Amino acid sequence: MMTRSEDCNALDLCIQKGKGTCHVKHLTDKEGLYGHGRMFAHVTVAPGCSIGDHPHNGETEFYYILKGEAVFNDNGTEKMVRAGDICATGYGEVHGLENKGTEDVELIALIVME
Repeated sequence: MMTRSEDCNALDLCIQKGKGTCHVKHLTDKEGLYGHGRMFAHVTVAPGCSIGDHPHNGETEFYYILKGEAVFNDNGTEKMVRAGDICATGYGEVHGLENKGTEDVELIALIVME
């Protein structure tokens, strides 16, 4: 399977009641994850925007930070993350991410089923 970038669905939306809107480019759909996940996306979080805190039950979400720095809420503990860092949340834990900087934060988000 191969998908051209221009064929990927992209939209701007408020994620989990976060601040502002984030640009989300879905890199595949559920069928493209062959039943092992529900999302694989490139997400851009502009300065002052965030992905609101939310739990994951029965699934794990990974963020791979591609660009920039952000504050990651790791189950109630805030941690600075930057390009190259990997964040994982699952088993009923809660996470969120906020861009408090002056440049975009870009990340790959992958949700896999447990």
